[in-house]
Amino acid sequence: MGFFHQPVLLEEVLSYLSCQPEGVYIDCTLGGAGHAEAILDQTSPAGSLLGIDQDETALLAAAKRLKPYGDRVQLVQGNFRWVDELWRASGLVAPKGILFDLGVSSPQLDEIERGFSYREDAPLDMRMDRRQQETAADLVNTLPEAKLARIISKYGEERWAARIAKFIVNRRRQQPINTTEELVDVIKAAIPAGARRRGPHPARRTFQALRIAVNDELEALREGLAAAKEILAPGGRICVISFHSLEDRIVKHTFRSWARENGFTVLTKKPVVPASKEADENPRARSAKLRAIMRSA
Repeated sequence: MGFFHQPVLLEEVLSYLSCQPEGVYIDCTLGGAGHAEAILDQTSPAGSLLGIDQDETALLAAAKRLKPYGDRVQLVQGNFRWVDELWRASGLVAPKGILFDLGVSSPQLDEIERGFSYREDAPLDMRMDRRQQETAADLVNTLPEAKLARIISKYGEERWAARIAKFIVNRRRQQPINTTEELVDVIKAAIPAGARRRGPHPARRTFQALRIAVNDELEALREGLAAAKEILAPGGRICVISFHSLEDRIVKHTFRSWARENGFTVLTKKPVVPASKEADENPRARSAKLRAIMRSA
């Protein structure tokens, strides 16, 4: 599968990063390197980029795409929660800009065997970093009912969480739930017919919740933002693109707390959202929200 990355809010990201010709920039969620390539073009000829991703497939595709930029690029497999350690290991000077583009990428959804999508049958995996041991199937088949319900409610904002957890536990007593299709069937059985007919796909919220739990996404975001704050150069900027309210809430409150401490200025009083043209051309962009903050010079 090709790991092509159609970057979301690209012009807006470049504007808020305010790329400097000799600056160091960190793309914490490299993906297919769409944002990274544009940043390198903006910082030509002497700017440097550190690209981080958990996903080995993404890194291999990005390395190929960014090969023309030579030693201006360093790529590393890792979790952005440790961006400070990964940056120190790079030997680069303090970054002028740090980008987080959160959530699951379109190529990961399209790579059926990864188990991120509720629309295709696949092993119930959902690991962004396949070096990690625990999968979504492990959670679904081993967690106590109450903990499953909390995860689905908290991370999926699913009103039927308790009922879904109960149905999951009842089904796994008969046989393990090992595939996405098996889980979708359980969720559909748990949600009343009237509720299933309204709104998005009935499995969407539960799949989001399990993905967040498997990859510890929200805690990783909190830690990653704190780590980015510590290493950002004076006058440097942090941009975050989020795709659901849980992420956006964390970013909003984190940036507000930094601004109250002084030394930081929030650049986006309200989140920046895609223009209608981009939302029409790239469905993934529709729920995107960009927030940006700047450290005082």
